[in-house]
Amino acid sequence: MRNKSLKVNAFLNSLRSLLSIIFPLITFPYVSRVLSVSGIGKYNFSNSIVSYFTLIAALGISTYAIREGAKYRDSKQKIDTFASEVFTINVFSAIIAYILLFISLAIFVKLHSYIACILIYSIQIGFSVISFDWLFTIYEDFVYITIRSIVFQLISILLLFVFVRRSDDYLNYAAITVFSAVGSNILNFYKVKKDHRICLTLHCNLNKHILPILILFAANVANLIYVNSDITLLGLMTSNYIVGIYSISSRIYTIVKSLLSAILLVTVPRLAMLYGKRKISEYKNLLSRLTNMLVLLILPSMAGLIMLSKQVILIIAGNHFIRSTTSLEILTFAYIFAILAWILSDCVLIPAKREKYVLYSMTLSAVLNIVLNIILIPYFSENGAAISTVIAEMSMLISNYFYSKDLIRDVFISKDLFNTFRTSLIGSIGIIISCLLIESLCSPVIVTTILSIFISVFVYLLVLIGFRNPYVQPLLRQLLGRFI
Repeated sequence: MRNKSLKVNAFLNSLRSLLSIIFPLITFPYVSRVLSVSGIGKYNFSNSIVSYFTLIAALGISTYAIREGAKYRDSKQKIDTFASEVFTINVFSAIIAYILLFISLAIFVKLHSYIACILIYSIQIGFSVISFDWLFTIYEDFVYITIRSIVFQLISILLLFVFVRRSDDYLNYAAITVFSAVGSNILNFYKVKKDHRICLTLHCNLNKHILPILILFAANVANLIYVNSDITLLGLMTSNYIVGIYSISSRIYTIVKSLLSAILLVTVPRLAMLYGKRKISEYKNLLSRLTNMLVLLILPSMAGLIMLSKQVILIIAGNHFIRSTTSLEILTFAYIFAILAWILSDCVLIPAKREKYVLYSMTLSAVLNIVLNIILIPYFSENGAAISTVIAEMSMLISNYFYSKDLIRDVFISKDLFNTFRTSLIGSIGIIISCLLIESLCSPVIVTTILSIFISVFVYLLVLIGFRNPYVQPLLRQLLGRFI
């Protein structure tokens, strides 16, 4: 394994995220029509339950391993020792997760009607131990991850069209989803075994690892609660139909968020390495470029998705899910808070070993999200859950900035970032006007959507060029240089 350039990594991760959008665009319209709203609701509720136990198995290992392992990647012996210790801890956490899952299934009667789907999903818990995604991230080896992802997505599509044919085939859909994850993890395991000597060990150095891992685990629990509590509480307080409606808007929100964060994810190990080696000037320069680039992507994405939310719902899910439009429009406002908060947690606080402050922020957001869900869901159903998510993400951003401002005040409160916000905002207004004009001239949904996307991108780029945005001009010069 060897590290690639950030440009290559960003391209590969963006490609993987783009495919994560394209493949659902192919499969989800089919699945939503075959399974119906109720079937989608059962599928997503079961997934939300298992995700809590998957998190117990994962602890805070991945985040911790990326941060600490980046220091050892130049020494094969040290990285193998470190990986074996982390792997051993992960095995024991997975065993504990299974024990707690089976106890929960025995105790909570509400879960009995979902038990088959939950057990299928639980297969992922055991196989997550051998995924070693964090090791590939340490070495910035995104080529393998991207190829593996494409292969299993293609196989899953074929299986989907063969085995998901009726409204009661949601169990088959769950099994195919699990197959994709488990298959990827098995391939990861064999590839890692070729390059590294990793095994169970009795010498885990728990005193060194366990405290930061548990702190990150607690932060991840809080994060999962405020991410998944929407679906869980909707399932407990409303019906499968409402869960199905919200699942569509939540799925679209998550897909776009994953695409936006592709650049961020590949930059995290590089930032952790720079901060760990105390190369603060290089660290802040890279962090500044990352933040500005993401702002340039977030605001137009928000504007475009708000304007095209109805069309997107119709194309992906069909008329039965048109009610999801409002909750999707509400969720879209969370992007700016979520991505910026993510930068501050994963790119600033965790590399600086301030994970306890990430825990504080996550806990506050989780509690706030649960309370707001309990208050708002009875009155506004899925829209109440969406509002809760937006407020929770805003709370996360405010808290993270408070705990990291002494480190990055000159990055987040800067003329450079202000100019980027201003330019992006003007460009986003151009997108809104473009979408309104196209909608008034065209009626077919697919035509309106395609034209709106292409013209919006063109208008936005014109605005960035007109304002001489320093982050766009170099990219354009490189592109033009290849064709002229």
